[in-house]
Amino acid sequence: MNLEILTLSGKKAGTLELNPGVFGVEVRTDLLARAVTWQRDSHRAGLAFTKTRGEIDRTKKKVYGQKKTGGARHGAKSPSLFVGGGVTFGPRGRDFSSSLPKAVRALALKSALASKAQSQSLIIIDEATMTSHKTKDLAASLIKLGATNATFIVDAMEPNFDRASRNLPFIKVIPTAGANVMDILKREKLVLTKHAVELLTARLLTEKAEGRASKPTAAKKVAAKADAKEAAPKKAAAPKAAKTKKEA
Repeated sequence: MNLEILTLSGKKAGTLELNPGVFGVEVRTDLLARAVTWQRDSHRAGLAFTKTRGEIDRTKKKVYGQKKTGGARHGAKSPSLFVGGGVTFGPRGRDFSSSLPKAVRALALKSALASKAQSQSLIIIDEATMTSHKTKDLAASLIKLGATNATFIVDAMEPNFDRASRNLPFIKVIPTAGANVMDILKREKLVLTKHAVELLTARLLTEKAEGRASKPTAAKKVAAKADAKEAAPKKAAAPKAAKTKKEA
């Protein structure tokens, strides 16, 4: 899969061949959904917290007389029956974070990159650098590039480019190490620098190779056990005790 390399102003600057093992995989929408849910769960604070009747700072003096009121008998103002009282079965703080296997995260990231490549929403630029830090200069360049609503994944955060992009509401710039599914899918376009493509490809292919190496097959396990058994030193047989005359 070949893609043109453009400059920030939209001019051609060569071509780049994308690795089909990263940008040409089958798009797994189920894994994309799992990855987005996992990311959103980690962003939830879970700070909702209510007090029970035992934690309410109110007087414990008897509200009114025990008899002759025609109402229920109460000994305090802290029950949930009264306004300002404790809350029954209310939220007590919660950790919403979940877990997602590393292999699933890597495959979901591949699917996100492949979805942008296959829908022709992927743009490759030579570098993300500017001589000026003004937002209007970057906005003019992005119109020519066709990336006014895009996520930029760059190999290095150049100060002028980073500063100029902060006031653009539909532009997000993240380093290669922070590439994630939610930011890629959130914008219409995905813009990668040439070096960022190489870094992402090397990272995802390396994780795949490490995952395969860390899971030995059943045949390898059996062979390893047999080798260990042969390598183990054999214990010498204990000498038999000599028979006494009585035993004989």
